[in-house]
Amino acid sequence: MRGLLPLAGMRLRVPGTGAAAWHAARMLGGLGASVVCEAENQGSAADWAASGVMALTGTRDGDPVLPPGQAASAVRGALLALESLCALAGRPVALPGVGVLSERAAIMGLRRDAPRAPRGAFQVLRAADSWVGLNLARPSDEELLPAWLEDADPVLEEVVARRTASELAERARLLGLPFAVLPSGPDEQLIARGQVPEVRPFVLTGGPGTRHGFLPPTLVVDLSALWAGPLCGHLLTLAGARVVKVESLSRPDGARSGEREFYDLLHAGQESVALDFGSPEGRASLARLVEAADVVIEGSRPRALRQLGIDADEVLARARDKVWISITAYGRTGPWANVPGFGDDAALAAGLLAFDPVTGGPSPVGDAIADPVTGVNAALVAVACRMAGGTWLADLALREQIAATLELPGEPGSPGEVAAPVARTPAGRAPELGADTGRVLAELGARC
Repeated sequence: MRGLLPLAGMRLRVPGTGAAAWHAARMLGGLGASVVCEAENQGSAADWAASGVMALTGTRDGDPVLPPGQAASAVRGALLALESLCALAGRPVALPGVGVLSERAAIMGLRRDAPRAPRGAFQVLRAADSWVGLNLARPSDEELLPAWLEDADPVLEEVVARRTASELAERARLLGLPFAVLPSGPDEQLIARGQVPEVRPFVLTGGPGTRHGFLPPTLVVDLSALWAGPLCGHLLTLAGARVVKVESLSRPDGARSGEREFYDLLHAGQESVALDFGSPEGRASLARLVEAADVVIEGSRPRALRQLGIDADEVLARARDKVWISITAYGRTGPWANVPGFGDDAALAAGLLAFDPVTGGPSPVGDAIADPVTGVNAALVAVACRMAGGTWLADLALREQIAATLELPGEPGSPGEVAAPVARTPAGRAPELGADTGRVLAELGARC
């Protein structure tokens, strides 16, 4: 198994003594490297405080609440590991810090508001037997409430409190409603994906080709939207990759209609292609772009791309050097492969939920935290696989990114000063929708 990992045979030294170095060594080791690291996993509380996430966790009128687990330290570690690999590959890069976890909140001016998440769409509720979370992230989700609760005019908290978590989850999945249950142990999805007893942040299949030993010129075709996939593309842009963002003319990335500054932050320095996915010509152009890519990033449930004639396994079978980054809520495989989910509900489904030490009330952790955690890890995996050569399918589930940071050894220490969310200044403006379509398709030989 270890010989099938992209960094197998590489010996790396990770400097440092704290939690970030410990997590960097853990991630690099999980990718197959032999790692020398003397760090101890200490200080995760300080990373939570520095990330801006702790400031977003708790009630509006109460004090910030320290989250459980080590997601902030894991992100610091993954960024350190990514910087180390880029330097080793001859592409030294200065990456952002752990504040990436709260940049969207900083730009949007969000505040903690438990039991709701800062954006307000996600809410923690008490079912008859468990804490649960409901995410009304799309206009259609709210319209489904009467059907979900079998009540024409439901008072949400009252009806949910009378139902068991399993009842609520079953109907939510039937209707495609983003809903999560705070887990009490392994479930059928984790078992089916081999994520028991230990949850790994990614499921990686494929194998190395001729090891590059450096980071070769890389064309990234980014089919993803919102935050996790675009953050991966942004970090690869910083690492020197050429990133082409591909969107549907009729359904572009929903983040375009949000805060322009956040969209610019993630997409400045990239190219934009917009296609009519409903036409044979548009689907043919999409297929040609995917074939031309060295790295594909996508955030769709598997059946959605297959409906467009794109099958990751078939694309990789034809390729010699290609990395496919698949980001979903619960993973590409298993009985929950087509269950929808977003960053807040996926985090709760992983087991990440804070409780106010004064009131005992529940609080979502940060702003859609599973999204940026996944985006950072995806970029690290992409670089490792490009250095290895060969064809790789990296299956990253939002829930598993968070679950992999829980129940780890270590001493959290004291959080110290709690930092407010802060965002970097965008490097420029993101391209307008389809600004580069004709040129990119002509250059890469795709049909217009």
